[in-house]
Amino acid sequence: MLALRLARGTHPLVLLRRLLVAGASAGAGFLLLSTFGYAIGHPDEAAGSAVRLLWCVVPLAAVVQLAVAVARTDPGARPQPGLSSAGFGPVRLALLAAVSTAVSCTLGSVFALLAFLLLRGDLGPLPSDGEAAEQLGGGEPAPFAAVVTLLFVAPALAATAGAIALRPRKRRPASSPDPQQPAAAQQNSNARATVSTGLPWGVALTAAGIALGSYAGSTTPPSSEGLFPLPGRLDSIPPGVVGGWVLIATGLVLACPGLTHLCGRLLAAGRPGALRLLSGRVLQEEAHRIGRPLGVLCAVTAGALAANRLYGTAPLASGDRPFGPLTGIGAAIVMACATATVLTAALETKGARTDTTAALLRLGASAGMLRRAAALRGGVMVAVLSPVTWAVAELATLPLAR
Repeated sequence: MLALRLARGTHPLVLLRRLLVAGASAGAGFLLLSTFGYAIGHPDEAAGSAVRLLWCVVPLAAVVQLAVAVARTDPGARPQPGLSSAGFGPVRLALLAAVSTAVSCTLGSVFALLAFLLLRGDLGPLPSDGEAAEQLGGGEPAPFAAVVTLLFVAPALAATAGAIALRPRKRRPASSPDPQQPAAAQQNSNARATVSTGLPWGVALTAAGIALGSYAGSTTPPSSEGLFPLPGRLDSIPPGVVGGWVLIATGLVLACPGLTHLCGRLLAAGRPGALRLLSGRVLQEEAHRIGRPLGVLCAVTAGALAANRLYGTAPLASGDRPFGPLTGIGAAIVMACATATVLTAALETKGARTDTTAALLRLGASAGMLRRAAALRGGVMVAVLSPVTWAVAELATLPLAR
């Protein structure tokens, strides 16, 4: 009840972010229910149904990441005098944010259930020619317990991840703390060290993933038997290539914070002016917050480029499109969640720099210069990460495009 009361008085932008979480949860829930309906209508294709269910993990992970990012920027999760006096300390605030996340995801699951029942024809006449009902197991009874269990997967995972991410942590002192250095400076130094060590590991994992994909693509015969099919009507690819793509995605997530920090150092190198110095310092300080969401977005974009290069948009020999409707829904969910997570992380970093921004304005910095610095940071990151993403996609699909 407290979570609902706080939601009524929040800013419209906060409500919009929660609606985005609800929409993403609705899409993931519909994919799970669609997989379940396909399994009901096609009991002789148990292996295909299991593979479809396995591929639903990717949209679910994207939804959980977005939900955690939104929970971090939720004003209700921050310490407030009124809530503190009522006994809501850091632990209860984390639980409150988890409840708010669960409510948003549950709302989306309700819409997913309505769409699923409507397309199956359980709520009245079919809205189409019946092909959707055939794919969703129309006419076959759907066990209520199984449907409810699938619908609560996304809310449960998102709420649990949000509570874990927002739980209060004890600050560990550095191995050799400097008594002359403030605690905040020591914490920033530890964060920069973590970011720097992630770059070589990310590059190594990306290279290993490309090598594994190349080996698996060159040694697997071009036959559909024994391959790992993607959901919908997408063609099949060797499982070794899938493992290579997983390593590539993990490597990009680990490497992007280091790339962001490196871009900041390059901007502030030499004898920079106020604009370059401000942009570079901000990138260095916020690399650990914005880097990993950018890495996820790069991995998703590289996957989209790779799929487009391998399968294109032309119809197959049978007349079917290579990308089925469920594949399109899953790809849209992942891309939208990755983009929204980056924007939410950017808002989080902006909120964390409120005191610094106010100090700069008091010292005479204009609002226009701050906007130009933000535009410069965004342009530099796009200029650096775009060719990296394109190169990774080309190298990952090279053995399969032959």
